[in-house]
Amino acid sequence: MRFAITQSLSHSKRPLALLAATTLVALAAVVGTPAFAQPGPWGSGGADGMGPGMRHHMEPGTAGRWDGHRMLDLVGATPEQRIQIQQILKAAHADLQPLRASGRKLRQQAQALFTQPTIDASAAEALRQQELAVHDQVSKRMLRAMIDAANVLTPAQRQTLATKMAQRRALMEKQRAERAALDGGVK
Repeated sequence: MRFAITQSLSHSKRPLALLAATTLVALAAVVGTPAFAQPGPWGSGGADGMGPGMRHHMEPGTAGRWDGHRMLDLVGATPEQRIQIQQILKAAHADLQPLRASGRKLRQQAQALFTQPTIDASAAEALRQQELAVHDQVSKRMLRAMIDAANVLTPAQRQTLATKMAQRRALMEKQRAERAALDGGVK
């Protein structure tokens, strides 16, 4: 997403676009990105398309800890901001329910298609295109929720969030490199 945003702007606006893109990515954590996966008949995930450990990140009030609460703590969100963001998330969650149901139905159709003695390539392609269309609708709705949530926060809060997310990414990259080094040493 950052690439598309920065490519569409002039060079003079690139730093602002990078900040905006980083903020949008960071706000994905705040809004709890529902991880609407489209793994197809061969992929992982439950009936709702989410893998293990993902469901509790969906929205406030679900089982498990919603990471967005911690993010809102980090930026010093006011009670009013928290309420507004929770309302935005609740509306997005409600809007996404029928899309999740469509995704489940398409995955079931794909599974049935791939268990046939002869696989119909044109039917598989049609299902793939339908899955992409559903995924695009989910992506658009989540982007709208992220923008709405970003508008609730102040520019300083968004900057703080972007900084914290960059620190988190750096830590994750360091840990990934350490694991890779350990895995390389075992061989």
